[in-house]
Amino acid sequence: MRVSGPRARNLAAAIVGAVPTARHATFADFRDAAGGVIDQGLMLFFPAPHSYTGEDVLELQGHGGPMVMQLLLRRCVELGARVAEPGEFTRRAFLNDRIDLAQAESVADLIDAASAEAARSAARSLVGEFSTRIHRLVDDLVELRVHVEACIDFPEEEIDPADRKWQHERIDALRTRLAALLAQAEQGAVLREGLTVVLVGRPNVGKSSLLNRLAGDEVAIVTPIAGTTRDYVRATVSLEGVPVHLVDTAGLREGRDEVERIGIERTWQAIGRAGAALFIEDAQGASPEDRALRERLPRGLPIARVVNKIDLTSEPAGRSDGEEVLLRVSARTGAGIPELRAWLLQTAGWRPHGEGLFMARERHLVALRAAAGHLEGAVGQTQAFELQAEELRLAQRGLGSITGEVSADDLLGEIFSRFCIGK
Repeated sequence: MRVSGPRARNLAAAIVGAVPTARHATFADFRDAAGGVIDQGLMLFFPAPHSYTGEDVLELQGHGGPMVMQLLLRRCVELGARVAEPGEFTRRAFLNDRIDLAQAESVADLIDAASAEAARSAARSLVGEFSTRIHRLVDDLVELRVHVEACIDFPEEEIDPADRKWQHERIDALRTRLAALLAQAEQGAVLREGLTVVLVGRPNVGKSSLLNRLAGDEVAIVTPIAGTTRDYVRATVSLEGVPVHLVDTAGLREGRDEVERIGIERTWQAIGRAGAALFIEDAQGASPEDRALRERLPRGLPIARVVNKIDLTSEPAGRSDGEEVLLRVSARTGAGIPELRAWLLQTAGWRPHGEGLFMARERHLVALRAAAGHLEGAVGQTQAFELQAEELRLAQRGLGSITGEVSADDLLGEIFSRFCIGK
């Protein structure tokens, strides 16, 4: 149990009967108001500002039974404490400048991590690697802004061509570093959010069988009857630590009944929300209907044409790239499935040896892209110093919003409300 605040020392004295020694584990009896023993355990006290929250922090480590902990919690409340709100300890750490906003968010990401890779990326953000990169960019932006704004403040002074060259070189260097950071953040976001992939095609081409093969389980019903799948069937698989959300959909054709027509409408809705699509065909040969359906898929959506059931035609498994990605597979035997998994990882933006990745959120990506856009704008304003200075200011503000140097109370409330109780 953790208690944070200026009265934590007094609370410890009331429960244990002694003022705790800073940063020493002390075995003690935890007592109720009448002096009876609630539990025995370890007491740790961290005086401000050298604690997680930056306040006095008391930790009581008991035996962990729910009733014992409830009694201990009730005793703390009797002594003036209150139950923490969701994310309150991490919020206090942020408000007391113990961590920045990106590190605070990484606490929740570390708790929610679904793979070892995601946990490592969240841990890198927690210890400040992501924030350090942001702060270095901001520091260099500030130096550049000072230089540019000096040109505004002293227009009568002739500007040395070497100064202009220095400004150009510094902006180019910032753009390069920001692009590299954005690429790492985008890959880290994939580890957090995953990739949603729809399996589409005509009935009976093996969509459900392929879903089962990728998922490693019989999650979808497979029969020879066309139209068996009437609604979404979902499964999530982890490929090299990347969550891939697979959505099996109703076969695309003219619906034979009202239920099937609704399922086909939902298929098109799922396609519109997906990050990628597997368009599955029968190895017996693509039909004009297949080509017409592929033409209806959204432009810009990453699509792989998957020729299934090659075990019936003796075609070789594998991948070929041309105007479209073509994958030849057999959901029944597993032939070609490694190439399909590799395409999914490539589409998700995964790269091997992902050391240095950060567990980025969508708001981080938005801010990084906005900052990159403003740096691009600054490049085009090399003669208009006022406009260039404004673009640099906006770039700095975008980066500052990641670490919380520029933020709004409603943003903070939204972020910390997503934490588990009291963390």
